[in-house]
Formats: sequence, structure tokens, C-alpha cells
Amino acid sequence: MDPILERYQALESRVKEYNPSADTKRLYEAFNYADNAHSEQLRKDGSPYVTHPLAVAEIVADLELDTDSIIAALLHDTIEDTDATHDEIAKLFGSPVADLVEGVTKLTRVRYTSKEEEQMENLRKMLMAMAKDIRVILIKICDRLHNMRTMCYQSPKKQREKSLETMEIYAPIAHRLGMQRIKWELEDTSLKYLDPIGYKEISDELAVRSSAHEEFMAAVQKRIQTRLDEEHIRCDVYGRVKHTYSIYRKMYAQSKTMDEIFDLYAFRVIVDDIPECYNVLGCIHDLFKPVLGRFKDYIGTPKPNGYQSLHTTVIGREGIPFEVQIRTWSMHHTAEYGIAAHWKYKQGIANTKLGSEASFEWVRKLIESQQDIDAEEFVRTMRVDLFADEVFVFTPQGDVINLPAGATPIDFAYNIHSAVGNHMTGAKVNNRMVPFDTQLKNGDVVEIITSKSAHGPSRDWLKICKSNEARNKIRQWFKKERREENIATGRSSFESELKHLGLNLTSITNEEALPFVLKKMRFGSLDELYAAIGYGGMSAQKAAVRAKDEVVRLGKAAAEKAAIQKIPVGPNESILMPASPAAVPTVKTHTHDQSGIVVEGLGNCLVKFAKCCSPVPGDSVVGFITRGFGVSVHRADCPNCALEKRRPEEAGRWVKVSWVEGEPAVYQTALELSAKDRDGLALDVTMALSAVKVKTTSLSARSMPDGYAAVSMVLEVKNQGELSTVIHKLGQIQGVYQVKRPTG
Repeated sequence: MDPILERYQALESRVKEYNPSADTKRLYEAFNYADNAHSEQLRKDGSPYVTHPLAVAEIVADLELDTDSIIAALLHDTIEDTDATHDEIAKLFGSPVADLVEGVTKLTRVRYTSKEEEQMENLRKMLMAMAKDIRVILIKICDRLHNMRTMCYQSPKKQREKSLETMEIYAPIAHRLGMQRIKWELEDTSLKYLDPIGYKEISDELAVRSSAHEEFMAAVQKRIQTRLDEEHIRCDVYGRVKHTYSIYRKMYAQSKTMDEIFDLYAFRVIVDDIPECYNVLGCIHDLFKPVLGRFKDYIGTPKPNGYQSLHTTVIGREGIPFEVQIRTWSMHHTAEYGIAAHWKYKQGIANTKLGSEASFEWVRKLIESQQDIDAEEFVRTMRVDLFADEVFVFTPQGDVINLPAGATPIDFAYNIHSAVGNHMTGAKVNNRMVPFDTQLKNGDVVEIITSKSAHGPSRDWLKICKSNEARNKIRQWFKKERREENIATGRSSFESELKHLGLNLTSITNEEALPFVLKKMRFGSLDELYAAIGYGGMSAQKAAVRAKDEVVRLGKAAAEKAAIQKIPVGPNESILMPASPAAVPTVKTHTHDQSGIVVEGLGNCLVKFAKCCSPVPGDSVVGFITRGFGVSVHRADCPNCALEKRRPEEAGRWVKVSWVEGEPAVYQTALELSAKDRDGLALDVTMALSAVKVKTTSLSARSMPDGYAAVSMVLEVKNQGELSTVIHKLGQIQGVYQVKRPTG
């Protein structure tokens, strides 16, 4: 038998197990349609493409979803990758299936100006579909899970990109939906490609200790089971070692070894009803010593995703701490499969959409709060809203409100209602007046004091509040109530940022540049741009950088258009020469003939400095004639221009260049600093740069898993001597072991 057909029949049998009334005729028609639609396509591993939708359908079937979901999983790539249309699928399989397929389909046929914008639109579309029908995201998560399982066939670049997106978007959404088993696999598989060394270290360590782990868990499991049998409590007990990413996060975030992980083991006790959960808790605390402050009652206060369980951390006779989770069978299904388990037990699943339930109000609130912000801000706030740790607080009436960890009374007020936040004049926590920046803790009772005469929120609240819901409601208030003030504030901030970039406002607002600048930032007028900056919808710095990029692009286009001379550099090739200085971009860049470089044998040609090595006066340099963009200047020791790497056919492109003598100009160059990671390192670097009086155009620092830190910076210096002084000064900072210029 054909292995693909055999695999389909196994899928059909699996569906009939949990849904005997499933329409297998429609199911087979969907499989046949997908098989024909993808008939000429192959996967990266060489297998027929239909094996992917089949695998996704198998995962969906493991969640025991309805027949429409299985059919949509089989067809989920047809609209995107074949000639199939929404109308055709609706005609053959019904509108609900077509809507599910459309919801899962990515917007690959639309061109975007940035990766963030593409990600934003896909996320926004996915959220909109979720609000209508939660099955969309369930199918999408299953699709991503199979893609991650087969990620070994992709290029290293694709592996990192998809793994990062999975870790930042899909695994946390699975967590928010309560799908813990899938979340763990997504995290572990992503870690395998994002940090293969760290992943292997933990996996190898777990493999070495596997027999010891099994022995310890078996002993603890037997003690718990024996005690509960004595109490005549019917239960299932089993233990497991925490999954790889959970261990990794604790090891590297807290700089711990595996021996120092507090709760490496977790045991589950599953019973018939809620009273038995609390009886088991008493038995566990009698058997083992409980750790103070490590008990959580998620039965009395469920998580927003519906998760319920009792958690307690105890210490056994061996002195090893471990966690015990106690729950009922229905709670266990919800913990493993999240909303999919809820779907399974819901009556009348064929005609019900869970997206309409109150439990998914968070999806709609998230969509509403993301209006009028740009792509990068949308993606950033999505991560905070969906994926932050949470704190549970109470209203004076006893209602539970969940907020992001670190939330303040401002977040609480806007969670209740926009009007409560806008008219807030004070706050009480546990019946005591507190400042607005007080961080709320689990169990706090919060009361908001309001006044009709309140003047509205303060701009400072944007810096204090933690939740994006509060931040966006504050922005909406300023957008509506303070337009003139926003325009004035925004104009001032924008002009100030332009000055930092060496531009004046007139270079942006002239009639040649303004239409293109506004189009790039998607505003209809300057006032709209200023207002957005004023109320916080866009940062002034980001707007200024985008404006500069557009002016530079226009300048380059004008230079190329005005070129009147061409220099031959090979058969059928030439470089463009500007007709006059007027053809050069008005923004200060190092791509024009005032660069401080003399090119031997060429006249007034375009010159740019290679970003791979960022040469400065004093460096030995060479030039390379590029196709259409003048001469690129490299340091002589740059790997990209090493003699052994030069191609014979390009020998005529390499030219001698030298620095102009006289008044030195300012040149951008980059440095990379490696040091022992510690608090205050970035501050010390900033102070050192200030002491030598060089301008820093960018500086970024990041912690490395091995306890070291990497600091990258871009500086403006006059020559190699000044750069050497900077390097020497940075080398004197405590813990710094290397300062170097990047090459290649």
C-alpha cells in the first residue's frame, strides 16, 4: 500500500476513536484535494509535500479537535502555496473550513518595508482570527510544531530565525492557551538551534544522570503512593525531570549549575475531586518538609489560561528539593492540552466557536490596545502582554485581577476601565495610601480613588505603568484630548533628534523630500507625525532615523541620475561619476568626494568606507571599484581584501588609495569590547569614552552565557592615533580583557 495513503488511514482511525460520528468522506476528500494541490511540491528532505499537512492533521487529531479542524489542517497550505482560493475551498468544504484555512495562511503575497512589519501583520491577522475562532491558533501552533520537528533540513540562518520566532511568539501563545506539553516541545526544539552548545550540555548531563534520576523519582513516587493508599485516596502518581529549556533558563538566568537548580524534579498527583486535592496536600506536607513561600493555590485562584493545580515544594530525606503538583483529572487535561481540552468536553462542538466566550476576552482586549502603534512597537508590546509573568490582586469586592509582574495601581485602574484610570487621583493597597509607582504583589487588595475634576493622566505615567493596555489607553487619551500640545511637543522632540543626526528640519520638510518621508512613516501630514510623537505612538528617535534614511536614499538617487561620466572597469562595466557637488546627498555621509581619500588614477569619484572594517586616517588602506557605487575603501588588513582572496578576474578593480593631508575630518569606526560581566560595566565604558572626548553614535551591551559580556560601539574619531587612545582607555576598565576593531 502507498505509505502516504496508509498514513492517512491511520489518521482517519485516530479521529474515529474519539469522534465516532466524524464525516470520514469529507475527511478523505480533503486529503485527496491537498494531495493533488501539492502534487508537484517537495519538502526540504525530498518527501512529498503532502506529508506536512498530514503530520499537522495528526497533531490536531492528538488534541481531539472536530472534523472541520482536521480538514483545515490538511488544507492549511493550499491557499498560500497552490492555486486554491478561499471561494473554492468554501464551495467544496464549507465556509467555516475556508475561514480557518484563511486565518492560518500567512500574508506572504504582500510586500513589507521591514521584518517587524511583516511579523506585526501576521500576528494581528492571527489575533483577529483567534477572536472569531480559537481553532485558528490551535492549527497554527500544530503547524509550527511540525515545522520545528523538521527544522534540521533548513539552513542555519532559517533555523535561527524560525526558532527565535517560535520562542518569542508561538511557545508563549501555547502557554497562554494552557497547552503545556506542546509549549515544552516548542521551547526545547527552539533552544536546540538558538544555543546548541547549551542545549547539548544539559541534554548530556541529564543522560549521564538518568539512572540516578529514575532511582530517586521511583523512591519518592513509592512513598507518596503508599501513604495515599493508606489514606484510601484513589490517585495516580508519577514524576518527571523538568524539560531542557526550563533547566537552561534557570541555569543561565540565575548563573546556577544543575546541582543548584531548586526544583529539578516535579511530581504529579491526580485525584478524582477538589476536596481530595487538599487532603493529598496535607499528606505531602506530613511526609516531607515544606519549603516556606513555595506553595501556590491555583485551584482557588486559577491562571488566566484556565490552569488549576496545587503547587508545593518540599524536601525529602535525601535533602533534595522537588515540586509536587496536585490536581483533578479534568484539571490535568486542561493543563496538558489547554483550550483544546476545553473544546473536547464542550457540548455541541460542531456549531460553537470558543472565540466568542468570555475566557477569550483577553484576545479582543489585546487587539484593541494595539491600535495606532508602529510595527516594532506592536511586536514588542505583544511579547509583554502575552508572555509576561503575572501577579494576582483583588478588588475591594473580592474580584481577581491578573496583571503583568511589576504592575502598579495605574495598571490596575486601567484594567478596570479607561474612565477609572483617567480620573484616578490616588490609590490604596491593603487599605493604605500608596504612591502610583508602587509595585503590586500577589494577594494585594487594591482600591482606586477617583474624582470627576481630575485633569487626566500624566505623561509620566507612561514610564511607570507596566501593562501595554494601560500605556495604550493613556496614549489614546493624549491623542484625543491634547492634539495641539502633542503637535508642539512632537515637533520639538523630532527637531532635536534630527540635530543629533546632523540634519535640520528644512531638509525633511522641503517639497522634494517631504512626500517620501511621510509615505515611509505612513502619515498623511507633518502634524499627524508630530502628534504621534507627542502622544507616544512613535518615538522621536525612530522617526528621525527613518527620515534621515529616506533623505540619504533620495540623495543617492539624485546623484546617480545626474551622473554624466562613466569610467570603464571591465567588459561592459563602469562606475558612475557625479556631475557636480550638487548631485551628492545633502546628508553628511562618507560616500562622496569630500571623504578625505585620494583615489589614484581616478578623478572626482564616489567614495564610501567599508562597514566591515571602518578605516580611519592612519590606517593602511586599499580601494575596490564597485559596480555602480564608486570606490569602497578597506583597511589593508581586512579579510575581505586579503591578497589570497582576490579573484584574478577582479584584479583591475583594486586601486591604490591614500588619505588627504591637512585638516582632519571625523570618521565613524566600530569597536568590540569583551569583559567579565558585572553591574556597571556599560556605565564605566560610557564614562571612559566621555573622558577621551569622542562622540559615541551607538553603544550596545549584552551578557553571554559564559559569564562574560560583549559591548559593541560606533565612534567618531579623527585618526588612528585618537582611536588608539580610546582603545587604551577602554582596556584599563576593570574586567576588560580585549578591545578590538571588527574585521570582515
